[in-house]
Amino acid sequence: MKKFISTVRNIFSIEDLRIRILNTLGFLIVFRLGSFIVLPGVDPSKLLGPSDGIFGLIDTFLGGAFSNASIFGLGIMPYISASIVLQLLTVGVPYFQKLQKEGESGRKRINQITRILTILITIAQGIGYVSATIPNEAIMVSKPLFMFSSLVLLSAGTMFCMWLGEKITEKGIGNGISMLIMIGIISRFPGAIIAEGLSRGSAGLLLLIIEAAVLFFVVVGVVALTEATRRIPVQYAKQVVGGKVYGGQRQYIPIKVNASGVMPIIFAQSLMFLPALIAQIWSEDSDVANYIGSTFSDFTSWQYNLVFAVMIILFTFFYTAITVNPEQIAEDMKRNGGFVPGIKPGAPTSEFIDNIISRITLPGSILLALVAILPAFAMMAGVGVEFAQFYGGTSLLIMVGVIMDTLRQIESYLLMRHYEGMMKSGNIKNNPSNYAVA
Repeated sequence: MKKFISTVRNIFSIEDLRIRILNTLGFLIVFRLGSFIVLPGVDPSKLLGPSDGIFGLIDTFLGGAFSNASIFGLGIMPYISASIVLQLLTVGVPYFQKLQKEGESGRKRINQITRILTILITIAQGIGYVSATIPNEAIMVSKPLFMFSSLVLLSAGTMFCMWLGEKITEKGIGNGISMLIMIGIISRFPGAIIAEGLSRGSAGLLLLIIEAAVLFFVVVGVVALTEATRRIPVQYAKQVVGGKVYGGQRQYIPIKVNASGVMPIIFAQSLMFLPALIAQIWSEDSDVANYIGSTFSDFTSWQYNLVFAVMIILFTFFYTAITVNPEQIAEDMKRNGGFVPGIKPGAPTSEFIDNIISRITLPGSILLALVAILPAFAMMAGVGVEFAQFYGGTSLLIMVGVIMDTLRQIESYLLMRHYEGMMKSGNIKNNPSNYAVA
């Protein structure tokens, strides 16, 4: 306890860090307040409320703003969609590849295109959002006027959320966009625990404690998966410049076991709703269509989870291949006079790194798929739907990733001011970011 109090005292004794933490809290409070401001012309008492499926997942990310018909009803999600599209375009379109290599000017141009695309996606999603989630009886003004005003306010709300994320990154403790998603997820956690406790009653207190203990170990496993790396040793040749000797030391390239993060789950989850939708359009009287529709609408069915897991594994390999470039790593190493001991520079090094990435991506993808389907197992074991969402999937991965990055930011401030770190040992102090990447 003394260690914790001393660490908190050290954190708030650093003026820059204290200001950044307070700025972050202020921006997050504004974001949360905005999620309760209902669109003009809507009767909140006649809204449908939280739902399951993809709408329920989005509502979890936005902390209830989606089901509240808030001005932040789409939140930061259109910006994330636009960023994913731009990231994929930089892989296959030469124009965007050229922009990516132009440095600061190219990055600014990509950011401008991302913002424009965000507005277009917000308008498209806003039409579907208003039509699908807000019933006609909840609209108190004319439908055309309400549609126009809602699209304007939803677009403004998304752009304001983007601005909040950028300000958290600039004046806060970093990871602004991810921080907004995380705070939306965490805001649902107390309600999920209370709902689970009420459903269990006093007689089910032991079961609630067991569920909390299982959740703790699941979080520990997700932290291990998120932080696990394979360190490739790199030796740098000695160079004599001006009578001084440079290089000669050994460093490491950290290759993450889960280099793709949460993106494979997001990709797979967005596609898992297509079979039920196609089956519904195909034929309502067809037995095959009814079977496909009922099977892929049930998140606890073994068919759904098997297909979901396979898609996550495939998307993990795909996303890792487009984000980690072994040839670029080998080229940078060769340019800086580095080499992997026992491996020739150039193409052999690239092949060596590619083999390592392929070997560690397979177990990483399997573990990621297991984390993604854990909520389904939790629901089959009797855990409530709201509480089961925190047993795995996108929500847990985002929370763990953002919290670990935030702890690293705070740790770096403490060590920079010659204070003792937050932990005497562990991955926060000796995290992979401490190792140089050639």
